Amino acid sequence: MHRLEHVMGMPVGIDVREDEVSGIAVGDAFDWLRFVDSTFSTYREDSEISRLNSGELELADAHADVRAVLDECEALRERTGGFFDVRAAGNGLDPSGLVKGWSVDRAGAILSAYGARNWSIYAGGDVLVRGRPAGEEFWSVGIQHPQLPQEIAAVVRGNDLAVATSGEYERGQHVLDPHTHLPPEGVLSVTVTGPELGTADALATAAFAMGTAGPRWTARLDGYEALTVLADGTVFSTPGFPRG
Repeated sequence: MHRLEHVMGMPVGIDVREDEVSGIAVGDAFDWLRFVDSTFSTYREDSEISRLNSGELELADAHADVRAVLDECEALRERTGGFFDVRAAGNGLDPSGLVKGWSVDRAGAILSAYGARNWSIYAGGDVLVRGRPAGEEFWSVGIQHPQLPQEIAAVVRGNDLAVATSGEYERGQHVLDPHTHLPPEGVLSVTVTGPELGTADALATAAFAMGTAGPRWTARLDGYEALTVLADGTVFSTPGFPRG
């Protein structure tokens, strides 16, 4: 069962490799993602994030998920030495760097609650997989080359794996160093793998914002692995990075 929809401003694909899993599971997962979009979008004036930024809504009155996400963002800000910061752009709160992966993690939990064991979710370049596709030992996930759109920089393989990449790609210089408010220099992309997509996405964003200092920082990550492509073509990867 495979369904592709445009949600949260990006293509999202859910692929379930079990015939006995009801389509209701996939439908509920997409309903959840649409709820996240309506609640967390920084482009919708009626979202809770926009209302927090305008002063129309007090944090104490926000949805429990909003408060939980902002608490997690603060924990990640401390974990990354301030390189992951929901206020980095200077335009109020923008937890998008965590919300995408966090919402996919929850969508995956919905699939699992319906009994799905072998599935993948693709969300705007990031991937979360569980189990394995039929006839294969592992899922294989290609990482797009940051300079050559038709080329693959690396392939990772795993059964229970999140893969998140931060880089310039189609969106250009959208990640800033929160300390200098400038785009990082000397780095093209950072891919982080691990058990949760939300955390992996935030760590990849932070490491990319660090520029050439990123590989040294990712070498000390606990429970997550990383691959960094520098502007001069050098590729650094942590020892446990799950290359295919």
